[in-house]
Amino acid sequence: MPKVNFFLGAALLLAPVMAEAQSPVVVELYTSQGCSSCPPADRLLSRLATEDNVIALALHVDYWDYLGWKDEFANPDYSNRQRRYAHLWHQRSVYTPQMVVQGVSYMVGSRGDEIQRQIMQAEENDPVVSVKASNVGTGIRIELAPLGEARPEADIQLVRYAAGETVMIERGENAGRTIDYVNVVQDWQTLGRWDGAGPVVVNVPSAEAGAYVVIIQAPGPGLIYAAARLNH
Repeated sequence: MPKVNFFLGAALLLAPVMAEAQSPVVVELYTSQGCSSCPPADRLLSRLATEDNVIALALHVDYWDYLGWKDEFANPDYSNRQRRYAHLWHQRSVYTPQMVVQGVSYMVGSRGDEIQRQIMQAEENDPVVSVKASNVGTGIRIELAPLGEARPEADIQLVRYAAGETVMIERGENAGRTIDYVNVVQDWQTLGRWDGAGPVVVNVPSAEAGAYVVIIQAPGPGLIYAAARLNH
């Protein structure tokens, strides 16, 4: 986990921020190495990850580890994030593979046609937040600004991920298979909450080297307003 220190009182500074074009659509895949129905969804996420208009993220859950194979990428925080989504959507249980598009649309993770439709619908929404991420020495600078009349409250999230991982699975439902994974989430932090009242800058003084996504999302978690990639 990166050592990220921040102080909202000092780090959230009023500053002008340039409005930007529509940000990419965020697609979250909840998956597990111990799930026999997940490999098709993992392959679909690999294809989505090549699209410029999509930020594809794989969140490995831990609730299938009891089946005989412990997923080395699994994190109970990701399982809990999926459960919070399910609670908001009045769903009694969670499952894999599941894809979530822009924080509000969900479906079985291997339904490619439906996922593409949801991505296209998300692209039609007018942007309400501008976000920009840049490197400043060993740290990361995040700039936010509301667009138009909207003043949405939002969580500022910093996600670090591994672009590619290959795993030979020895036990469990996928025993004997070698599976390629992309954009495997390694750390997901909420840096603070923005009230949407005006432009702000968040300075993260120190962050590990790697690939990052900044996600600006309604509390809940709810609708994702904007996202930006960064290689640090």
